[in-house]
Amino acid sequence: MIRLLNIVCCLLLVNFSCTAQHAPQKEKSGYAVPVIGNSFEIGYTKGKNAVGKEYVTISKGDSKKVSTFFKVNSKGDLTVKAVAKVLSSNVASLQIAVGNSTKRVKISGNEFQTVDLGKFSISNEGYKSVDFLSSTKDIAIETIILEGSATADGVIYCRDKDNFYWTRRGPSCHLGYGPQGENTTYYYNEVLVPEGQDVEGSYFMANGFGQGYFGIQVNSPTERRILFSVWSPFHTDDPNAIPEDQKIKLLKKGKDVYIGEFGNEGSGGQSFLRYNWKAGVTYKFLLKGQPDGKGNTDFTAWFFAPENNNWALIASFKRPQTNTYLKGFHSFLENFNPNQGYLTRHVQFKNQWTYNGQWNKVTQARLTVDATYRQGNRVDATGGTTANGYFLKMGGFFDEIEKPDTIFKFDNTQSAPQIDFDSLP
Repeated sequence: MIRLLNIVCCLLLVNFSCTAQHAPQKEKSGYAVPVIGNSFEIGYTKGKNAVGKEYVTISKGDSKKVSTFFKVNSKGDLTVKAVAKVLSSNVASLQIAVGNSTKRVKISGNEFQTVDLGKFSISNEGYKSVDFLSSTKDIAIETIILEGSATADGVIYCRDKDNFYWTRRGPSCHLGYGPQGENTTYYYNEVLVPEGQDVEGSYFMANGFGQGYFGIQVNSPTERRILFSVWSPFHTDDPNAIPEDQKIKLLKKGKDVYIGEFGNEGSGGQSFLRYNWKAGVTYKFLLKGQPDGKGNTDFTAWFFAPENNNWALIASFKRPQTNTYLKGFHSFLENFNPNQGYLTRHVQFKNQWTYNGQWNKVTQARLTVDATYRQGNRVDATGGTTANGYFLKMGGFFDEIEKPDTIFKFDNTQSAPQIDFDSLP
């Protein structure tokens, strides 16, 4: 999951600001947009990707569309240039588009050089793209240079190669719920992924807490999962480095649930059930967290699918050296497939409750964003309220966003969950 430790810190620290948004400073020759960190092969499935490690390749006779995205903060004229070279011949004809305006330009030479791609009229500020449509020869494009009055108030894109991977994934966004109360033992949430929003690479996280996360994801065109993970108290990205007395211990698991470990985002215990959940259907999530009285805490996750009409155990883990009830109730939305970062995802959360001897309804949610957004590399992430609760949306380079740190109020008029805790598997 994307920078999860940062997500939790952002949600738990009351005075933490996630509002910073910095456009790259203009260079002498305009804004130089590295294509490999800001481009996508539209419709990419499998095989060789036009977006390489050093440049984008537009191949002869290929119908693939490759788009480089950026956000302008002004309207006006936009002059576009490219640092490009011909790979397989001395001269090539390249067709490009910006908005509804299409042009064909000549590229010559086997060394990178700056080529004028034309001037375009930008009628409104927001996300735009330079679309590479076809070429008569193989062409390599390294950089796009943006100039003109449309760039007067800055351009948002990623220039730092260390963040190209994260930028192509897109910014994650989160909702921190409240009030949370003391000695909370259960979190309850309902999740609906609207039809058409179940994009490959999506993780729709329902019940987040200070020590882990629980939700559903789309792993491939043929596989979907219910995922529940708990971090070890030992901070490392290598699960093999965790001392034995700080490893997450499995207490029990549900039928057909895989149990393993995870790393690269902190480390800990992981469980998942391969389950063909469907868009347009509401699913219920229940999480329990309670100290065991011996200096550890047990975390247990259950999933309710309406077609089965019962609660299914995912897993129960013991987290050592931890003495806490549930804290930091949150949800988030992310994309973990960088080739799918040009697509939009939307998820709805509804009927949130906490339990500490009695059910307490959630009445507000605070929107936060990750480092990709806060650093100004990409800002297509937002959230808000619906008729039934809250929503999150990210990816796809849309412009309608709420300011991070906005607190949304919602009057939940639904009844508290009716759950017999003693009968749960």
